[in-house]
Amino acid sequence: MTTETQRNTEALLGVYRPAGPTFVGGQGSELIAEDGTRYLDFTAGIAVNALGYGDPAFSDAVREALDSGLVHTSNLFHTRPAAELASWLAEHSFADRVFFCNSGAEANEGAFKFARRWAKANGGEEKVEIVAFRDGFHGRTFGALAATDRPGYQQPFLPLMPGVRFGQVGDLNELPSLIESSRTAAVIIEPIQAEGGVLPVHAAFLRALREICDREKVLLIFDEVQVGLGRTGTLWAHEAFGVEPDIMTLAKPLAGGLPMGAVLLREHVAQALQPGDHATTFGGGPLVASAALAVCRKIGDPGFLAAIRRKGELIAERLGALALQRDNVVAVRGSGLIWGIELTGSAGDVVAAALEARLLLVGAGPRVVRLVPPLTISEEDLLRGLTTLETLL
Repeated sequence: MTTETQRNTEALLGVYRPAGPTFVGGQGSELIAEDGTRYLDFTAGIAVNALGYGDPAFSDAVREALDSGLVHTSNLFHTRPAAELASWLAEHSFADRVFFCNSGAEANEGAFKFARRWAKANGGEEKVEIVAFRDGFHGRTFGALAATDRPGYQQPFLPLMPGVRFGQVGDLNELPSLIESSRTAAVIIEPIQAEGGVLPVHAAFLRALREICDREKVLLIFDEVQVGLGRTGTLWAHEAFGVEPDIMTLAKPLAGGLPMGAVLLREHVAQALQPGDHATTFGGGPLVASAALAVCRKIGDPGFLAAIRRKGELIAERLGALALQRDNVVAVRGSGLIWGIELTGSAGDVVAAALEARLLLVGAGPRVVRLVPPLTISEEDLLRGLTTLETLL
């Protein structure tokens, strides 16, 4: 890091601990430091840069949007990119309506508001509680943080939003006491708990949630902020489980690196919302919506998704062998291009060693190394990164 860069970074609020070099460029699945050193990226901006760096479809969409001169209009007026993107998302999912925002946390905040609005119209003023699950992560804003099982994140900011109950994933016996028609508005869960350690939820548990939510007239929310839009090898992570939600939240990869989130809703939920019930200044702006439409069209191609599944099978084979060969590997789990390697020791130590070896990794808790490379990564780069990781372990 140059002296000038170091001096400039001192103005940033110290809520992050950025490590390593200062990056000035990117190409394919590599980031380029200011000294020209290339780093193979297995983080993709924490599952954001789905198309890697310099993707032509993404670049062309952004360039065309900029050339139009229409970057922002607010939601007081219609723009074509937002309408086309909403239509694409509805046509390729369970949803009938779409609300655009700017981040995953904001999408989850919106989902909670929509659920409470619907619940009060379908059960009364006491039907306000949100049920979430241990090891889940839904964001850092007050409502999302209240539903996030991280006491260390919550403690400095208490009191948080009231009315959240936590359950244990997989415990079918406690569901009847957790979810009750008279008090519960919605249940939120990630089909794969990414930040919690890349923990897939069993299909039988998701089916049980769907059944009890239907019986108790409670909404089911899937948080696919990190695992949706191709990451698992299907367009939506819940496709592999055979269960559909009433509401789904998206963000990270949606606009290929530009800030964008979305809430997808069924019509019966949307009917409870009226003009003025919720809003956002920047959500669905023509620039980010144009980029997102290009991203969605590319990821949604069946051939593209099939390639992700093939790469996922390659990772599964290599990591499965690694687990048998290394005593410090407790378990490997995941699908497509999201994997967790649970270790006997510190994940942070492996992440730091990988940085020295020019491989970028990210943790998912204290003992899990997470692999979330760009969805466009070549098999050659994938094998190169896995070989480096095997050496480090």
